[in-house]
Amino acid sequence: MNVLVVKANNRPADEGVSSKMYETFMEAIKGAENLNVTTYDVFAEDTPYFGQDLFHAFGKLKNGEELTDLEQRLLNAKQKAMDAVTAADVVVFAFPLWNLTIPAKLQTFIEYVYTAGFAFKYDAEGNMIQLMTDKKAIFLNARGGIYSTPEAAPMEMAVNYMRNVFGGVFGMEIIDEVVIEGHNAMPNKAEEIIQEGLKRVKEAATKLVNQVTLV
Repeated sequence: MNVLVVKANNRPADEGVSSKMYETFMEAIKGAENLNVTTYDVFAEDTPYFGQDLFHAFGKLKNGEELTDLEQRLLNAKQKAMDAVTAADVVVFAFPLWNLTIPAKLQTFIEYVYTAGFAFKYDAEGNMIQLMTDKKAIFLNARGGIYSTPEAAPMEMAVNYMRNVFGGVFGMEIIDEVVIEGHNAMPNKAEEIIQEGLKRVKEAATKLVNQVTLV
């Protein structure tokens, strides 16, 4: 099984909880037989922001015109992200909630792969067809506040957004979701909250390894 782990926090693990979740997950699956694991670090990769330069590049390609360095970088980055997702059976995302949403670099990765004809398409009647129903996803998220209450849940734009994109539009099966929350809101319980969450990360990793073993 090919596993793509998308790391979306560049803070060190002793400062960023989702970075620690990433490290915990990677340690738990290390050495697992029949798992081919690749990491895509959105902060380490060359990921120019999605915008008009990319659309210019598409037009130039169609007309056989020469690309600028930035346009070529954008095309290369988009293709690399798409190739990484194409090769994966399972995509694991380790990401924080920053200012109610996901980091901009993770958003850029998503914009690279959020492509009609690749992740989804429309039929003749205009209905959307999911094109990644053969893939699975795991979400590992950390948020310092508490957003699981009915009052705060509508404000949370990280996990909700990821569910809507990868589960709703792309059609991936979300097989596990670990959220660590409240460690900043309740500093006296922070270590207990984080350790309990990391335990669940290990359980998610073990479940994935066992699924592969049973296949």
